[in-house]
Amino acid sequence: MLSAHRTLRGAAALAAVLALGFAAAKAAPPAAQVTIDNFSFSPMTVTIPVGGEVTWTNGDDIPHTVRAVDGSFRSKALDSGDAYTATFAKPGVYAYFCSIHPKMVGKVIVKAQ
Repeated sequence: MLSAHRTLRGAAALAAVLALGFAAAKAAPPAAQVTIDNFSFSPMTVTIPVGGEVTWTNGDDIPHTVRAVDGSFRSKALDSGDAYTATFAKPGVYAYFCSIHPKMVGKVIVKAQ
């Protein structure tokens, strides 16, 4: 009887862990990746749902920044290999640029789900 109780308790614990894992995996919105390379953002435009994240990674040998035109997000200077992630809570179009090299531009489109 004791081993049956342990088995049921273990099965219940496993079911709870799996349910939490499934809920966490289901709740995370898609993320987008942008590479900074050769003085450009690639891709220049990404589209994500509300709550999604964008991660920029600097692949150049010199520093770059990621700065929203409207001031809603701003990275520090990113050295080669550094990354910056922003989460977008509201739908809209977010234009951004490199404040060190202002001709480098991009756009994040955030769509309501």
